[in-house]
Amino acid sequence: MYEEIINSFYAAKNEESAEKMAAYMKNKFPYLGIYKPKRAGLESAFLKEARKGGIDWGFVEYLWSLPEREFQYLAMDYLGALKKKLKEEDLPRVRRLIENKQWWDTVDFLAAVLIGEICARYPRLIPEVSSYALSGDIWLKRTAILFQIKYKAKTDAALLGSILEKCGGTKEFFLNKAIGWALREYSKTNPDWVRGYINGHTLHPLSVREGSKYI
Repeated sequence: MYEEIINSFYAAKNEESAEKMAAYMKNKFPYLGIYKPKRAGLESAFLKEARKGGIDWGFVEYLWSLPEREFQYLAMDYLGALKKKLKEEDLPRVRRLIENKQWWDTVDFLAAVLIGEICARYPRLIPEVSSYALSGDIWLKRTAILFQIKYKAKTDAALLGSILEKCGGTKEFFLNKAIGWALREYSKTNPDWVRGYINGHTLHPLSVREGSKYI
């Protein structure tokens, strides 16, 4: 089953699209040139079958080791399809994915969808994930900022504020953007809190602009 899906990706390679996709991602990774709609079609039957079983982390790690970026996207789609089967002990595995081949296109999904799912089901892991805010790795910091982004009314506002304070005061674009994104999303649920937070803190203009969009 695994060999078939991997071979189907290679067979769908498009050099012209690959160049455009790589350029869009600052040429950080090589691409096969498979855009999302085509990828979804290739994955459909595979993911339907995969949902019947458990998570094969060996397969995930193999996909992460392959050079072409679409294989990391396949790994994320696979994990997303099986996210309800994530366990407490999977947190270090997801963290290793975050720490390897880092860029926003993988980290944001791993943080918001997978880490968010794990912490919602195993709240005792929240302090560990929150501690990523103190990391020297900006992508772990971004994970701490974003893991609650789908929680809506279940967001721990005090914790969010604490994480944002630890990650703020920087010129790093990806952190300031994430702070703004987290505030913007939470403003859909609790605009008064977000308004108060923005007014009560010195934030980068990017964070303020993003966070204020809906308030």
